[in-house]
Amino acid sequence: MTSQIEIARAAWGPEIPDWVVTLAQECAQASQNKVATKLGYSAALVSQVLRRKYPGDLRAVETAVRGAYEDFVIACPALGPIAPKLCQEWRGKARKFSAENSQRVRMFRACNACPHFRKEPQI
Repeated sequence: MTSQIEIARAAWGPEIPDWVVTLAQECAQASQNKVATKLGYSAALVSQVLRRKYPGDLRAVETAVRGAYEDFVIACPALGPIAPKLCQEWRGKARKFSAENSQRVRMFRACNACPHFRKEPQI
């Protein structure tokens, strides 16, 4: 049986990014489903990344991996340093304006002006 690390190394070759190695190692230690759940993605997406077949935004996946397994933080203009998962949650909420409380209004403005914010839906 081929491990996720071997699959990733074969697909990416010598230019395999360090975060893909981290992703493969975590999948080998736990399971692809558990890693995918922790990242907020599907197991199919994780599989596609390991096999270098994912056509979507690899930068977003890299940020999720680094945030989950490497203590990476994002410099939020409104909240300061935050985990990528929290950034992703606020970006999701900021897609639609809500005046339900002052924090939501503040984050709507901050997220829509932030370079991490993307208008296309996240997978």
